[in-house]
Amino acid sequence: MKIQSLKVSGLVLTLFLIVYSMTTSAALPLLLNDNGRPTLAPMLEQVMPAVVNISTQSQVKVKQNPLLNDPFFRRFFNIPELPQKKTRQSLGSGVIVNAKKGYILTNNHVIANADKITVTLHDKRHFEAKVIGFDPESDLAVVQIEAKNLSELTMANSSTLQVGDFVVAIGNPFGLEQTVTSGIISALGRSGLGIEGYENFIQTDASINPGNSGGALVDLNGQLIGINTAIIGAGGSVGIGFAIPSDMAHDIMTQLIQYGEVHRGRLGVTAQDLTHELAEALGIEGYSGSVIAQVGENSPADKGGLKVGDVVTAVNGKPVHRAAQLRNAIGLLRVGSKVSIDIIRNGKRKSISITIEEPKQAKAESSGLGKQLAGAILGKIDPNHPLAGKVEGVQIVGIESGSPAAKKGLRVGDIITSVNRTPIRSIGDLRKATKYNSKKGILLNIQRGNGAFFLVIR
Repeated sequence: MKIQSLKVSGLVLTLFLIVYSMTTSAALPLLLNDNGRPTLAPMLEQVMPAVVNISTQSQVKVKQNPLLNDPFFRRFFNIPELPQKKTRQSLGSGVIVNAKKGYILTNNHVIANADKITVTLHDKRHFEAKVIGFDPESDLAVVQIEAKNLSELTMANSSTLQVGDFVVAIGNPFGLEQTVTSGIISALGRSGLGIEGYENFIQTDASINPGNSGGALVDLNGQLIGINTAIIGAGGSVGIGFAIPSDMAHDIMTQLIQYGEVHRGRLGVTAQDLTHELAEALGIEGYSGSVIAQVGENSPADKGGLKVGDVVTAVNGKPVHRAAQLRNAIGLLRVGSKVSIDIIRNGKRKSISITIEEPKQAKAESSGLGKQLAGAILGKIDPNHPLAGKVEGVQIVGIESGSPAAKKGLRVGDIITSVNRTPIRSIGDLRKATKYNSKKGILLNIQRGNGAFFLVIR
């Protein structure tokens, strides 16, 4: 009985795949092999050469017992000199998105702080890569290699994806090259996870493990629909993986190639999800969107006419159902661009045109701040930041590539809440707190995502 059930299930699956291949576009690969078994091999044969292995090397400082730094102590106990730094290696994946120019899209955390980046192709060729640009807020980066005869993946329109669509994840988990797993799209538009600054994840049950980061999530046509980024679970897959949608990845990649960084604009509002209770109180039941809870004085939103209590339902024609979607939509727009925002105000629909402006920011000065935080661009907490209104401090709004601040592990979006246990509310407070501690070093308390930690900078 059990065997018959399996045979029937196999027949149903085979018939489904035959019908599916006949009713979809000609670009869909043949799903039956010579033996009549369902297979994705023809599609993977075209896709896998565009997915690469990325290995990095970096020098990290070795933590030592203070006693071991004492020359007298070492001589007394005949302890040899210990290395101050050690080489750290890590593995990840990447996707070739431009074969002619050798551009490879990957995660920022795969190549962050790397001294050397090596790309290994499907045909085992090795190339040293250079960083074109990176964006810690979205966890995306672009590197480039000089190589011929490369394959590339075509980016699909991720806005057309649906829950239940079949997907395939390709990468190098645990260093195992060219590993393929399959599954479906479990959910779309996942945000508020505290993984990255800008979140709009595709959730999939296709197995994703450490080393898959930066790899490809493709549809059955072999088109790139996402960049595998994160998992939920301690060290391995539990059937909940996340990928950055191809539409978002393409927009960020374009800016990284053009500028080396993402020039995000600001709207100048604090927003929250429109709950049932809020909708009832505002008299607009039956709608979904994001409620404007605060409008910054003289901000683009203020100049454009947005008001507290307005419910944003769409940005440039794309529906907005949650506050995170509003933040993502604005965060992907370039400074100086005009945006059309659809709102509901007092029960009536209205469209407002607003020009996106550059966030107000201040560079760390050479006196005091420069020694410890050189390369960090500091500013007030952005009203769109997930922690805006919840914590006080100074936000890191930019990090110069290769700077001391970057090498210390600081990221864009981090909020410095205290220095040497002294609360920080402004850049002036930060400057005062670091002014007299340039030689001893400083103890920073950092808020990042949903967590917090201390960081010592000497």
